[in-house]
Amino acid sequence: MNPALSKIENYVFNLFKDNLSLDFTYHNFMHTVKVVEAIKTLCINEQISVDRQEQLMVAGWFHDTGYTKIVLGHENESVKIANEYLTSANFPSDFIANVEAYILATKINYAPKNIEESIIKDADNFHLGQEEYPKISELLRDEIAKVCKREFSDYEWNVENRNFFLNVHHFYTDSAKDLWQKGKENNLIYTQNKIKEIELIGDVPNKFELKKKKNDKMQQPDRGVDTLFRVTLNNHTRLSDIADSKANILLSVNAIVISIALSTLIPKLATPKNEYLLLPSIVMLFSSVVSIVFAILATKPNVTYESFNEEDVKLKKVNLLFFGNFYQMSLEAYEEAMQELMKDRDYLYNSLTRDLYFLGKVLERKYRLLSITYTIFMIGTILSVLTFSYAVFTNTTP
Repeated sequence: MNPALSKIENYVFNLFKDNLSLDFTYHNFMHTVKVVEAIKTLCINEQISVDRQEQLMVAGWFHDTGYTKIVLGHENESVKIANEYLTSANFPSDFIANVEAYILATKINYAPKNIEESIIKDADNFHLGQEEYPKISELLRDEIAKVCKREFSDYEWNVENRNFFLNVHHFYTDSAKDLWQKGKENNLIYTQNKIKEIELIGDVPNKFELKKKKNDKMQQPDRGVDTLFRVTLNNHTRLSDIADSKANILLSVNAIVISIALSTLIPKLATPKNEYLLLPSIVMLFSSVVSIVFAILATKPNVTYESFNEEDVKLKKVNLLFFGNFYQMSLEAYEEAMQELMKDRDYLYNSLTRDLYFLGKVLERKYRLLSITYTIFMIGTILSVLTFSYAVFTNTTP
C-alpha cells in the first residue's frame, strides 16, 4: 500500500477508535474500509489515473470522519478534518481541493458532475447491491434508533428502504451498474416481499403500538457510558505503555552496567591486588542480572487463548474483542459475529467490560513486577556502593 495512504488509514482508525460513539453500528471504520475497497474496484474498471485514484481513496478514508463530531452535515466536518490532516502532511493544494470536492459529493441528494464524483458516490452506496444487504440495513436501522432516537417498525423500515431504492438512489458509473445493479434489484424485490408478508399477516403497527413498544424497551445507555469506556481503556493503554517504558529503561541501564563490568572490571579481578573488589563486583552483577530478569518478566507478553465452538458464539459466551479468541475464526464468521455483537448492546458492553477487567489484571502484574525490579535495583545499588566502600576502606587501612 502507498505509505501515505497507510498513514491515513491508521489516522482514521485511531480517530474513530477514540472519538466515534459505539452507537454508530453502520457508519464506522468497517464501513469506511469497504467503501475504500469499492472505490479501488471502480477506479480500476473505469481506468482512472493513478493520481485520481489516490485522491479518491483519500476522500474515501475521510468521507465519514465528520460523524465523530456531528450527524447532520457531517460531510462538511469531514472536509475540515481532511483539510487539517492533509495540510499538516504537506499535500498539494490542488490535491486537497479535489479530495474535499469528492467528500462533498457523498451528500445524499448531490448529483455528481464528473466520473470521479460518480465513483465515490457509487462506492458509498455499494452495499445496496450486496447479498448481505439485509444485515447491513439492520445495522443502519439500529444506528438511527440509537443516534437519532428514531425507531422504525419492520413495516416502516422496509417501506423507507423501498422508497430509497425507487425514488432516491441510482448508480452512476457503468462499472457500478455492471457490478451491483442486479444485486440492488434483488434487494428491492426482497424488500417488497417483506412488506407484502407483513401486510398479509396484518402486522402493520398503529401509533399506539409503536408508542407502547418504545416505552417497554429498556433504556439504552447514553453517550456518557461510551465515553467512560473509551477514556478508561485509553488510560489503561497509556499506563501499560508507561510500564513498558520504565522496564526498558531498567533493561538498558543494567545491560550497560553488566557490559562495562564484563569488559573492564572483571579482567582486573584476576590480579591479587584487586581481589578486594571481588565482593562488590559480585553484588553489583547479581543485582543487575536479577533486575534484568524481573524487567523482562514485566514486559513479557502473557496471552491467554480461549477455546470455543460455534455454539458458544451463538450463545454470546465469547469475547470477540480479544484477538486471542477471534484469531482462529474465518473472516466471514468473524464479520457475522461482530455484526451480531454491534446489534446487541448488552453483549457489546459486557465484552468491553471484560476487556477492561483483564487489561487491569495485566497492568497489576506489570506494575507489581516493575516495583520489585526497582526495589532490587535500588537495594543492589546501595549494597554495591556499601561493599565497595567497605572493601576500599579495609584494603587501605594500615
